[in-house]
Amino acid sequence: MKTKLLFLSLLALSGFVSLPAMAAPAAPREIAVTASDSMVFNVKEIAATPGEKLRLTLSNIGKLPKASMGHNWVLLTPMSADAFNKLAMASAKNGPEFLPKNRATVIAHTKLLGGGETDTIEFTAPTAPGKYPFFCSFPGHSGMMKGNLIVK
Repeated sequence: MKTKLLFLSLLALSGFVSLPAMAAPAAPREIAVTASDSMVFNVKEIAATPGEKLRLTLSNIGKLPKASMGHNWVLLTPMSADAFNKLAMASAKNGPEFLPKNRATVIAHTKLLGGGETDTIEFTAPTAPGKYPFFCSFPGHSGMMKGNLIVK
């Protein structure tokens, strides 16, 4: 019995017998989004499959400081961006990021960025198909800086 075990071990080590390899998890798909002093995102729609891993990089290519023209990227569960913004403005006293303290409706978000700054986040797309709104939550920006993550 020991001889048989030794023989099988030598075969495995020599490469004649291979053990099943575990597949490495897929790397997140890269998404690049830019925001500018003109209050626009370069991307208005992002397609994803249910449960897909995503890595989003937001770059504020503007020149103005965060205090006057900050931008972020906020992905929500299906709800009104206006309703979310009211919550965000009410909680502005909690910090300058313009995100409500209770973030139950937030799937993912970047930091608030000033001109020339970049932030990268990783998240998993929702498993339920549908339209998930994204926008900039800086006061007054969501009307122009918005789009949808389409999960199908």
